[in-house]
Amino acid sequence: MTSFVYHDGKWTEGDPPLFTAMSHAVWLSSVVFDGARAFEGVTPDLDLHCARTINSCHAFGMTPTVTKEEMIELATEGVGKFESGAELYIRPTFWGQEGWIAPDPDSTQFAMLVYDSPMPAPTGFGACLSTRRRPAPDQAMTDAKASCLYPNAGRALKEAAARGYDNAVILEPNGNVAEFATSNLFMVKDGVAHTPIPNGTFLNGITRQRVIQLLRDKNVDVVERTVTPGELLEADELFSTGNHAKVLPVVRYEDRDLQPGPIGTLARELYWEFAHQSS
Repeated sequence: MTSFVYHDGKWTEGDPPLFTAMSHAVWLSSVVFDGARAFEGVTPDLDLHCARTINSCHAFGMTPTVTKEEMIELATEGVGKFESGAELYIRPTFWGQEGWIAPDPDSTQFAMLVYDSPMPAPTGFGACLSTRRRPAPDQAMTDAKASCLYPNAGRALKEAAARGYDNAVILEPNGNVAEFATSNLFMVKDGVAHTPIPNGTFLNGITRQRVIQLLRDKNVDVVERTVTPGELLEADELFSTGNHAKVLPVVRYEDRDLQPGPIGTLARELYWEFAHQSS
């Protein structure tokens, strides 16, 4: 993997050490990040991903050391170190270096990582229902894209893999559908797209919001509401939205085989069209 990392005023190729043994981030997980994409010469919604990184930093009680505009400039500079059209992951990151339980805001550090990360093929994935749940807003840092939230998602993925699936549907504390372990979830029934309404237990994804608007602009009904696990078993289509793969169909859910459907296919086409027109 080719990677470039900007930290402390300079770019370094490879995988330079950023944390120390005594870093608050290592000890108590004060790390927030975001993920944007570069592919086919475009970087869709890079500004929104950079803005969310700063919001996550504030949510953790840390003080951002770069502005959104500076972050965008660094990301663009990092992408420029690769061949045109490379498929890259752009990961701005803040972390706390010092503190006692809570990070010391004045110790906040920043790095911009840009590295090779091929886009998953749009062939789709299989998913099952996980025993893991997303925490409530009063139980965890759910209003930030925080590293400390991901071990639970990792457990869900391991559980799914043990059953022969690629991903997992995670419920929220009340037993309703929240999202996939790695991305937001959409289901389609009778020509209408439904997606769990953000209730503070999962991030209202940037790609999620973009796809909702793109579909509505094409007069596709998209309903944000409470979705129950049983409804997924009766869905005509299931698909995911997220930064890593953008839009992917579900081709197997529990013991049901599914096909990429017209609305999920349209969502992916519209997103690619948007990405190339907006960059």
